[in-house]
Amino acid sequence: MAQKWAVLAVLLFLPINLVEAHNRVRVEAGHEAVLSCPNISKTFLLLVTWKKSCSSQCLLSYRRDHNKTSRLNFSERITWKYSPASDPALRIYPVSLGDEGNYTCETANSEGSFHFFSSLTVIVPPTVTLTHDKSRVAVCQASAGKPPADISWIPESNHSSEEEFHHPNGTVTRVSYFGWVNSSFPSVTCLVTHPARNQSLVMDLRGSSPLHKRS
Repeated sequence: MAQKWAVLAVLLFLPINLVEAHNRVRVEAGHEAVLSCPNISKTFLLLVTWKKSCSSQCLLSYRRDHNKTSRLNFSERITWKYSPASDPALRIYPVSLGDEGNYTCETANSEGSFHFFSSLTVIVPPTVTLTHDKSRVAVCQASAGKPPADISWIPESNHSSEEEFHHPNGTVTRVSYFGWVNSSFPSVTCLVTHPARNQSLVMDLRGSSPLHKRS
């Protein structure tokens, strides 16, 4: 707690320059996210602080005069990408859904303090399956995606329908049904479109079994 107040005391005596820069970063869960915090001044940084709203206060700071990093409620997965004295970019690896949110980087030098803002969006690719039931209905399911995946069929059908299920962690499962009663098509393709990756599954309607999957 003493370290936290020492950091705040340094900031209070410097003029604040709000920099209207909003960096938007979108990263797939499990990958690396890097949030930049440019040093727009030619002088040396005295203090760097990253903040994020969490259950209390999440904070990662570096004081040049002590050559010391302080951490408060930030996971060990969240640290400096490089040396904070020269490039105070924030590295998050591996990214999880809980890391999503708004981050503020505050830098201080002899000219004052500067604030930079970043928003992190975490995307999750869905798990895709293609099955069928005894009623001659193909079932294409894109499970636990964020944002929700879009499902379409080739060929298009007037006998298709869709359901959507929301999960507590913010992911969504979509299920699309394709009826092929009286269909003369030899196969049907389920197309799943998602920002992480696109996937397709093909089912042989004559044997009612998936043929192959393409991404």
